[in-house]
Amino acid sequence: MKLASAQSPFEALLESIIYQQLHGKAAATIHGRLLTSFDEACAIEGLGHPSAQHLLDCPNEQLRLAGLSHNKALAVRDLAAKTLDGTVPTLARIRAMSDAEIIEHLTQVRGIGRWTVEMFLIFRMGRPDVLPTNDYGVRKGFALTFGKLKPADKVTPADLPKPAEMEARAKKWHPWCSVATWYLWRACDLATKDKQK
Repeated sequence: MKLASAQSPFEALLESIIYQQLHGKAAATIHGRLLTSFDEACAIEGLGHPSAQHLLDCPNEQLRLAGLSHNKALAVRDLAAKTLDGTVPTLARIRAMSDAEIIEHLTQVRGIGRWTVEMFLIFRMGRPDVLPTNDYGVRKGFALTFGKLKPADKVTPADLPKPAEMEARAKKWHPWCSVATWYLWRACDLATKDKQK
């Protein structure tokens, strides 16, 4: 897997929080506005990205003007505080940690759940053995590949596998569950293409 960049955990998780439950274009606009609002402070300090301290020190109005909701503002401030106190490890430290340790640390941050950390592990850390069993696309891809779900079927909750069923099959996939995850997502893409024919 190729990683897009070597962002710090703080930078990657800040972006993840902003993007949660938003359309990609809207989230990118808000993320861009937030970063731009720190341009002067970053230039003075020779930084390419605002620091956790910048996020803690900025006025609420700055976050609101960037487009962050009240809950997201609270989440990014908690991320900043937990970065400064070491709950969110540095990139060097996180590279030496197990997936389970990373999940344990990062889910202490407001607004960051297991799924967000699993996406971080796959896409930011390039971890090869992550299976996000609560991801809708992974569950649907599993049902299409190993269950009775057909591409033309309307998906119901009963069609989707339970995590235990997925984990039992995944025993064969270790240590490459992230690759299996990618294929399960692609199964959904292929089903959508089949529907459009």
